[in-house]
Amino acid sequence: MFNADPNIPRMVGNVPLLPLRTKTRGPAYVLPAGAPLAAGESPDPESESYDILDEVLSLFRANTFFRNFEIQGPADRLLVYGILFVSECLGKIRPHHSLRDATKDVLNTALDLNFAIPGDPAFPLNQIYEPPRDRQDAEQLRQYLSQVRQELATRLLARVYEEDGDGKPSKWWLSFTKRKFMGKAL
Repeated sequence: MFNADPNIPRMVGNVPLLPLRTKTRGPAYVLPAGAPLAAGESPDPESESYDILDEVLSLFRANTFFRNFEIQGPADRLLVYGILFVSECLGKIRPHHSLRDATKDVLNTALDLNFAIPGDPAFPLNQIYEPPRDRQDAEQLRQYLSQVRQELATRLLARVYEEDGDGKPSKWWLSFTKRKFMGKAL
């Protein structure tokens, strides 16, 4: 859906800095919140407040089974990064974790600023990402991806631990903890 949008605000390397529906501080343009939603829900894909992170969470389960993924546009690179990060977060959640324990583990992962970005030797998918041009672009990409990680972690926790649930993580979501998208991990 986001590959068809001709108005990509800014590219760093070949990663688009798409607008996000977020309260987390960072370089991303903030989309309007739209109608109030329950914590674990996404807006309608036709809504102006639907963002790439909603797409990551809605396509995560189907895409985790892919060994190969064809990049059809710049937004797909952000989708791939988001899916890899969701996989990492799900690996931190244990079946016996309470919401509080899972929130601590997942948000610590999201807030950690020592993560590899495209161009770093430790980044697992350097073959499909271009490195940033200079140090300033690299810092902007790191801030943007940090904002993406924090927002994704918050939305994922809201889906894994449903509001009216029993306080245990959804077995349905946890069934994807062992799967590696494209055989890779962040």
